[in-house]
Amino acid sequence: MYKIIGTDQKEYGPVSGDQLRQWIAEGRINARTMVQPEGAQDWKPLADFPEFQPLPGRRPPPLPAAIPVIAPMVAGAPKTSGLAITSLILGILGLFTCGITALIGLILGIVSMIKIRGSGGRLEGWGVALAGTIVSALFLIMIPIGAAMLLPALKVAKEKAQTIACVNNARQLALAVRIYSSDNKDQFPPAATWCDAIRPTVISERTFRCPSAGADQKCHYAFNAKLGGQEINKVAPDTVMIFETAGGWNVNGGSELLLDHARHRRGIVVAFADGSVRVLNESRLGTLRWDP
Repeated sequence: MYKIIGTDQKEYGPVSGDQLRQWIAEGRINARTMVQPEGAQDWKPLADFPEFQPLPGRRPPPLPAAIPVIAPMVAGAPKTSGLAITSLILGILGLFTCGITALIGLILGIVSMIKIRGSGGRLEGWGVALAGTIVSALFLIMIPIGAAMLLPALKVAKEKAQTIACVNNARQLALAVRIYSSDNKDQFPPAATWCDAIRPTVISERTFRCPSAGADQKCHYAFNAKLGGQEINKVAPDTVMIFETAGGWNVNGGSELLLDHARHRRGIVVAFADGSVRVLNESRLGTLRWDP
């Protein structure tokens, strides 16, 4: 076996003597090409090796000027690991997929690093695999941190939505009361049956329930008993008409039925005789007007 130095001053081989003879015949190496036999330390011109001289009885072809060896003499150049590239891409996509692809990217990054290390130089891309692993791991770490930061905001948003829904429910009930009164000589419905009286004009029974309360009660609002049967035009507009209570159908009464603890962050929902609706904190409940 022999090694040679091409005109590009790079070392090629080891190759067999037959391979060198073929290159001589093809004109790819010449007498000046430096050759080193296997086990030797010195390099010598090809002309110094008798085993490569022409065979007896045949005219040797002239050795041409040296031509660079084009064909690779050793194994092909290492290629970049596809798993490493995929790991980095999936890690970056974790930003847009809530970390789902980052989990896959982390696994592929670790696998690719193991394969690159055991490839004996046939695979490269260790840095890409490492970057994919780190990026994927960071996104996975950020998921619980982001969730911890987001949950309080979601809770506040949910409470606001429930408060708005409760206010809308009270507004629809107040409107239904006024519709009832316009059809009944401008009188408020009887306090004892106010839910039954306005039910035909309420779109859904869900309107009688506050979203923040449990589903165990059919209605979460009470009617001011002092308004039952009163003429609507003779009642002060700021008189309490409908307000949040513990629950029950056709519940009516006064301030004793107000909630001990507000369901909403801002307070208790109250609808007035003029149809307006407000959310009042506990400090303002004592100023409410109950007498017509």
